[in-house]
Amino acid sequence: MDLIKVLLIEDHTMVRLGLSLVFENCSNIDLIGEADNGKTGVELAMKLNPDVVLMDIGLPELDGIQATALIKKNNPNMKILVFTSRESEDDVFDALSAGADGYIMKGANEEQLISAIKAVAEGTAWLDPAIARLVLSNVKKNTSSAPVNAQKNTVYPLKNTYGLTERELEVLALIVEGLDNAQISKKLVITLSTAKAHVHSILQKLYVKNRTQATIQAVKEGLV
Repeated sequence: MDLIKVLLIEDHTMVRLGLSLVFENCSNIDLIGEADNGKTGVELAMKLNPDVVLMDIGLPELDGIQATALIKKNNPNMKILVFTSRESEDDVFDALSAGADGYIMKGANEEQLISAIKAVAEGTAWLDPAIARLVLSNVKKNTSSAPVNAQKNTVYPLKNTYGLTERELEVLALIVEGLDNAQISKKLVITLSTAKAHVHSILQKLYVKNRTQATIQAVKEGLV
């Protein structure tokens, strides 16, 4: 793997110090800059062009969610991994809706953090297990409140204004469950190329850039 350039935006000095020591021992990661507030962080992101921005949420001057939105507006391809102690529903969905490519808790160990950084750098969405459980709990909540056809006892999605086909809705449900393309193809007994094509079509129809954002959109719109 090529060297991953990381920009750290974190207001706590001890956390920045600890992370810098972690990255010093990782041959694949180069910490190219640090910022202690959101405003400076956005400026450095534009100047340094990192591969991954490691972003706290509770930042002075400009919070991490606002900073994420600004960075993504200026450079949609820059990857942002939210690294925070906050796990409230509002913070999670706001951060991911702002364009974050992943969300990991500060309680994660070094191996998990490095894996998350590498994953988002490669374009793979990353959700901390605790956050994934929160997303899935919302899926279950939305599904339980969806209208039911009394004759067929079928739960329908609350709305599908995106033109998703029945098969694409099946694939979207599996994306929300966390299945990758290979697992989706096996589950639905379709070829891997067909699974990839369905996923690509879903992302286009939902106007999102990755599977994490597709999951958030699916939950918010009651599509699964």
